[in-house]
Amino acid sequence: MRLARAQTEAGVREGEYRDGTLVTDDAEYEVSEADLLAPCDPDALFCVGRNYAATLDQMDYERPEEPDFFIKPPHSVVGHRDPIPYPEWTDELTYAGELVAVIDEPCSDLEPEEVPDALRGYTLMNDVDALDQQGRTARKAFTASGPLGPWIETDLDPTGIDMHTDVGGERRQEANTELMLFDPYEVVSYLSKRFEFRAGDCVAFGSPANPGLVDPGESVEITYEGVGTLVNEVVTDT
Repeated sequence: MRLARAQTEAGVREGEYRDGTLVTDDAEYEVSEADLLAPCDPDALFCVGRNYAATLDQMDYERPEEPDFFIKPPHSVVGHRDPIPYPEWTDELTYAGELVAVIDEPCSDLEPEEVPDALRGYTLMNDVDALDQQGRTARKAFTASGPLGPWIETDLDPTGIDMHTDVGGERRQEANTELMLFDPYEVVSYLSKRFEFRAGDCVAFGSPANPGLVDPGESVEITYEGVGTLVNEVVTDT
């Protein structure tokens, strides 16, 4: 099932997304992809970095003792098809196509085997990064640096799925989640022992190497098998 939030003639509504129709408890609304909003409203986006090996043979010696993570604030969130303003204070903007788990209810101290029952489902994020800034917060935590969408897929096994990212029509990333050094259940469990998650919080699992920068006018399209495609265009910040 695909869960979505959308702008309708009756305001913002949440429900099941079925090929252009948003089905809520009491009505159905015809919506376009441009009407879709970020599928959840997180208090925080917990993001894991450097979580992909280049090949399966490298996984054992590349895996660190524990996941390396950082946090993006709610200010980072925009939705599917929303523009990403190119900040005037950077000359090196890049992208990362990431799978994201969405927390369903407040929870903490989870074991890996308990994680699936704690999740609403999975969505996608573009981890936008201003590479020439000092420090991870300055690089990654700014307005529109965390596009989310297009919806939440509730029926997904996140292990062993293909992904790719296209920028301006060029394939820039291609991998499979089996290359994750820490799988999604391990990551959520690890973070749950440090934070009490709130409903709608997001946990992003990193991405493979992302060669190249992105320029105004280019569209970033992130696809994960079984979820969908998140699309956002980079625009000049006016």
